[in-house]
Amino acid sequence: MNLPEIVAEVSKLFERYEQALIDRDVDVLDATFWNSPCTIRYALQENGYGFDAIHAHRVAVRPGGKGTKERRIRLEILTIGRDLATVNLEFKVRDRDQVGRQSQTWVRFDDVGWKVVSAHVSVMPPGAGA
Repeated sequence: MNLPEIVAEVSKLFERYEQALIDRDVDVLDATFWNSPCTIRYALQENGYGFDAIHAHRVAVRPGGKGTKERRIRLEILTIGRDLATVNLEFKVRDRDQVGRQSQTWVRFDDVGWKVVSAHVSVMPPGAGA
């Protein structure tokens, strides 16, 4: 678990994704996710079942800019072997008294490299679940 070079790879890809959210770089956002009908992304205003639905939501709804994350509270990256990772981020929601949570499951595929196969974003009031 947590081989340093694998953690570094996933960390770099995660940071690229986070910057793409700010920049509204749909090409990078799409490239991060597995292009499959099996990919799932639950977000604040989305239940994205399949890559096509996730992409359609990004094109139609996703505004650019600083987004909902005011600051990070905790970031956890866990890698298991060389081809599976989870990324979990807890963050302060911008301009609200809420805590956000983001989780991603990453898989390294032989033909396309690292891709997110499942993701989740939600918010909760401070102190809940502590």
